[in-house]
Amino acid sequence: MSKMKIEGSFVALITPFNQDGSVDFEGFRTLIQFHEAHGTSAILFMGSTGEVSMLSPQERQQIIIETAKMKTGKVRFFYGCTGNNTATTIDYLKFAHANGADGAILAAPAYICASEADIEAYFLEVADATELPLGIYNNPPRVKSDLHWDQLLRIFKHPHYVVHKESTTRVGQVAQVLAGRPDVSVMCCDSPNLGLVVPTMSLGGHGTANMTGNIAPAEIALMSRPWVSAAEPVSFRETYLRMLPMLHYSYSAINPVAIKSLMRAVGLPAGELRKPLRGLPGDALKNGLRVVRELELDKKYGWSSPELKTI
Repeated sequence: MSKMKIEGSFVALITPFNQDGSVDFEGFRTLIQFHEAHGTSAILFMGSTGEVSMLSPQERQQIIIETAKMKTGKVRFFYGCTGNNTATTIDYLKFAHANGADGAILAAPAYICASEADIEAYFLEVADATELPLGIYNNPPRVKSDLHWDQLLRIFKHPHYVVHKESTTRVGQVAQVLAGRPDVSVMCCDSPNLGLVVPTMSLGGHGTANMTGNIAPAEIALMSRPWVSAAEPVSFRETYLRMLPMLHYSYSAINPVAIKSLMRAVGLPAGELRKPLRGLPGDALKNGLRVVRELELDKKYGWSSPELKTI
């Protein structure tokens, strides 16, 4: 059986909340339709952008059950299934598989600061325990563990791995992974400060696993197209340079504070951040709203919130 292949924009979706703090499933439905209409290839529910570490186990299960019912086949649905240990991660994967997930994204368990050798063994053990297509999120700023390309290439020989998202600053790491030609989609974080988007796409990357697609899905989808002809580098350059102000805004506060605050301000279903996180105040949020206006995203997507009218 051939592996699942994901190319283009893989958006790490926010988790929308109701006014009482509960998960807003109608908000999820609206956001899913938003991405289906504007070129997103895959969605990650319950990544760091989805405030997964502040969701209860019951909420995590409910999100999988309810959102999986909303699938139309236009967009792949992946779920963050990292637990705080190997056994819990396997339990999350089994639940996701049983309840309609297309795949799951895994990081190293946070806070324990395990050795890279232990994390390599962890990724292989959990993959043996599921039939779900899996992705690895190498994100040392969040979890400390930082896999070397040799380790990644060994892991990617496992038939269940289909995606790699790199969130370091090492262009050389991306190059070595791509040079190894693993049978996975190699993607990168869209942070302009990490600086991986341009080299990843130019070296043959398959797209971006991004956060900014929450607010500008069509633009990030265009920027995330693999370079298969002379046309893609040109459209990439134009789109990337145009979107730089929004990319910088998205990463102006810890994920997902900036992007979720802006989504709420333009009228998308988002709700408040879960405490202790708080929304962006005053001028910081106004900067994001100004970028929306300057890029004419409000016109494109039909936003006319009171906040936008003050800019």
